Amino acid sequence: MRRLTLAAALAAAITAPAMALTWDQISGDWKQFEGQVQKQWGKLTNDDLQQAKGDREILAGKIQERYGITKEEAGHQVKSWLDAH
Repeated sequence: MRRLTLAAALAAAITAPAMALTWDQISGDWKQFEGQVQKQWGKLTNDDLQQAKGDREILAGKIQERYGITKEEAGHQVKSWLDAH
């Protein structure tokens, strides 16, 4: 069995891609993500965030309403935000 040196193990850890979040994780920890969501979409109100409660479709609908964009564009923005985290 091959053993890695500490330097090699650290290099592998640094270059390994971070685990992407899933929507289930965001939904489950919604209170922790509300601030990040509000930072991304500043037109969303606290009421909007409370109504979304981590539901991806409701969040996209609120973004659609506040920004006057299509449902598809709102969904794309939510997906891009998730992919970035």
